Amino acid sequence: MKKVLSIMVLVILLTSLFSAELVIYTSDSFAGGIAKVVIPKFEKAYNCKVKVVSIGSMGDALARLVAEKKSPKADLIVGLSAEQLQMAISEDVLEKYRPVNSKNIVYKSLVNDYGTVYDYGALAMIYNVEKIKNPPKSFKDLLNSEYKGRIVLIDPRTSSTGLTFLMWTIAAMGEDGAMQYWSKLKDNVLTFTSGWSAAFKMIETGEADMIVSYATDGAYSMYEYGSIKYMPIIFEEGAYLLEEYAAIVKGAKNKALARAFVEYMLTNEFQKEVPLNQWMIPVTNVELPEVFQKYVPKFKKVLKVDP
Repeated sequence: MKKVLSIMVLVILLTSLFSAELVIYTSDSFAGGIAKVVIPKFEKAYNCKVKVVSIGSMGDALARLVAEKKSPKADLIVGLSAEQLQMAISEDVLEKYRPVNSKNIVYKSLVNDYGTVYDYGALAMIYNVEKIKNPPKSFKDLLNSEYKGRIVLIDPRTSSTGLTFLMWTIAAMGEDGAMQYWSKLKDNVLTFTSGWSAAFKMIETGEADMIVSYATDGAYSMYEYGSIKYMPIIFEEGAYLLEEYAAIVKGAKNKALARAFVEYMLTNEFQKEVPLNQWMIPVTNVELPEVFQKYVPKFKKVLKVDP
């Protein structure tokens, strides 16, 4: 009789665990992309509900997390850059967790005790090939007067992509050189958007001719349009990588479910959806689609900011 009661208690505990609602804070790009594919699968597998709260950019999502520090509403934050992850750690809003499935991550240097990397990609400037016939090859070229009012950048204060572009310039020129460069570059910039989604929409609608984005956009263009409409450029100074991390919120109400989702992000089922839904590179050893193998540019040199 005691054994039967114990089993019943265990079943009740497991049911309550996975019938809860997992709350994820994230950006528009994750919510409008891969989340639509993987969330229903996770909900079905774990008999739960997942509430994806899109807060525009990752800078905005992190700011809300910090504002709610004493009474957290989210269980998980998804889409932090490496720099934003360090900010979140310094604000003491994350819970330590190294997933068992981190063994699947190809580059072990990306494994972190607070955040779990789930994709990465090289930043690039992308341009509309129908409008720009003489694209820049370097950061210096981007200052040419022919690009005045044709470039859209992303605010580094609110966006992981914008922040990573800033770090790219620092990696290429050093802090002093980058500050001097930005004082000149701003004259060519049409506007700064708060996040990547808004910038990409501007190039799609023809409002912008060139934006900061990712090296996978040529593959996206070929996949979506059957031709290279948006060509990526990795400047001759070298590439700079953006990694995206998921992290469990300190004080999360559904910590076990948050851990389960982090583990799920490193499975083949999730990782195989990264290329054609998130347009980034998976972190595990899954096969890349043919369009990635053909149209994502290779780079020989990777720049880093000295710690």
